[in-house]
Amino acid sequence: MNQNQEMVEYLREAEPDAFRQACFAWNSGYFPVYAGCEVTYFPLGEDKFEALLRELRKAKKFIFLEYFIIAEGIMWNSVLDILKDKVKEGVDVRLIYDDAGCITTLPPDYCKTLRRYGIKAKLFNPIEPHLAMQMNNRDHRKIAVIDGLCAFTGGVNLADEYINRYERFGHWKDMAVMIRGEAVATFTAIFLQFWNFDEQEKSDPSAFMACSMNHSMPAEGVVIPFCDSPTDEDYVGQQTHINLINSARRFLYATTPYLVIDQETRMALILAAKNGVDVRILVPHIPDKKYAYLLARTYYQQLISNGVEIYEYTPGFVHAKVFTCDDERAVVGTINLDYRSLYLHFECAAYIWKNPVINDIELDFFHTLEKCQRIDLENCKKYNPIAKVAGQILRLIAPLM
Repeated sequence: MNQNQEMVEYLREAEPDAFRQACFAWNSGYFPVYAGCEVTYFPLGEDKFEALLRELRKAKKFIFLEYFIIAEGIMWNSVLDILKDKVKEGVDVRLIYDDAGCITTLPPDYCKTLRRYGIKAKLFNPIEPHLAMQMNNRDHRKIAVIDGLCAFTGGVNLADEYINRYERFGHWKDMAVMIRGEAVATFTAIFLQFWNFDEQEKSDPSAFMACSMNHSMPAEGVVIPFCDSPTDEDYVGQQTHINLINSARRFLYATTPYLVIDQETRMALILAAKNGVDVRILVPHIPDKKYAYLLARTYYQQLISNGVEIYEYTPGFVHAKVFTCDDERAVVGTINLDYRSLYLHFECAAYIWKNPVINDIELDFFHTLEKCQRIDLENCKKYNPIAKVAGQILRLIAPLM
């Protein structure tokens, strides 16, 4: 019996819901279960930024970065300065960034600039001037792996609005996590799977993943990192969230920038609320995309009338993607509650069970609720009728948005 099988069997006895998720993760993408992982929660992009710079400066072997958005400014320039220094020290520095995410923030030939610095850089899925379905498949992941010793993921991209150095939509509320321990190996594998796709000389994932082995931390619980791809029939992100919703017994708290949900997810949330679970969803009050907010409002009345509580973050925009339930389980990563994230984008996240970080996530949720407006049915009824109609029209094409 290998280590993953041992962990799965342990969960069979310890926690049936975590056991089911572990089986699903393995059967859907061969994502292992890891014990002994230290997870640090960053309630704001500023906190993640500080930690990322600190860890980047420690790099001795390799730095792997994969981001949807990079924009020149304080955040990216600070990271880039460190990457340049690390290249001179002989560190293997690699970067993947998405063309659609960066089309307005970086020059079209930016890869060439990075390569001149010695950084191995790739542009994911370059935008081409013709209609093609694969143009919808964007790399929405946010991953940083350093020496195989730590990995970052969450909602925070490498742009100044994520650390509130540049205001776009009021205060930007985001989050991220840093993981230490053997679970970092999965994030390394996720990155290299993309990197190797068009390489003639493939990088051996096992050589880099070995850097994470035998680095168990004195931490409780388990972590299951996973990724999602639109190129197969396993909607890992969507089904992981469904598993979490269905496992909730006392409460389920979700934070998402977009609420454009399919019927399966919507009915799972309603069923949980009808089963007596305290279901709360936290969304932005100031949207980054007006159409997304109009769409989200079309779901409010049905959800609220069936017991789901919805809160809008009044100071600005929420970009965090977090689910937590029952003081025991959480999912944190890059997955929004919308069709693009659930069905069209490449995404990543971590399922966490009984790790102390869950308490930090829940405390931050309640702290954020203090700055929110609870939306009730009266609010729904008074909502601008023109906006209501616009939202219903947009809903007809919601899966394409």
